Amino acid sequence: MKKIILLSVLFSSIIFPQESNSILFLKSQLMQSQNLASSIQHQVPCIKYPLSALNNNLEKKNPGLAILFSLLFPGMGELYADGFDSGKYFTIADGLLWGTLAGFNIYGNWQKNNYTSFAQTNGGVNPDGKDSEYFANIGLYLSIDEYNKTQELNRKFGKVYDPVKYYWNWKTHDVRKEYRGMWSSSENAYNNVRFAAGALILNRLISAINAVRLVSSYNKNVNEQITWNLYFSVQQSINLPQSFNLNFISHL
Repeated sequence: MKKIILLSVLFSSIIFPQESNSILFLKSQLMQSQNLASSIQHQVPCIKYPLSALNNNLEKKNPGLAILFSLLFPGMGELYADGFDSGKYFTIADGLLWGTLAGFNIYGNWQKNNYTSFAQTNGGVNPDGKDSEYFANIGLYLSIDEYNKTQELNRKFGKVYDPVKYYWNWKTHDVRKEYRGMWSSSENAYNNVRFAAGALILNRLISAINAVRLVSSYNKNVNEQITWNLYFSVQQSINLPQSFNLNFISHL
């Protein structure tokens, strides 16, 4: 019995030190592995990829350019300010006014050619070297003799015409009135051309004012705009699965 107890004590003294050494060895290996993983993880940091798809870096508009664009072509200042919804009406108006101006100018020239030819044929007029005042006067008097007598009676001697160079003589008052009608039509058309030109200028001024208003509103919105930055990151680790992150950063 004593021999058995002695053998048991001897066996335990041999086994326990070996197990203790094994546990210490495993613990040492585990700590080395953790240190290695931590070292590798620090060597492979998180990789970030900035994405600018949601980045609205808007720039302010220049009011001076908006005015210049509208003065050159109404509606373009509004287009520059991202407000062509209202600017298109100025563009349409400009096109219509140019068409109106061209139409009246063509009609005025046509009637001018008509009354000049009519005066040559029916009044004996030589149109060379004659000004617009002369063509206006011959529609008011039957002949140059009647005109000169009227100027002399009114003591306007400086307005008396040379009877040879400025000769005219309508056959009847009806013929004179017919000429006067063509002359009046031409003059009215030219007056409408002037009105159309004035409307073109006014349209540009109003468009410029509207463009400045839109630019001011646009710049105000830019100041209040929130700009978003999106970052896509990859997290790598030796002892964890690879992970992906999306980060949103806003700037006022």
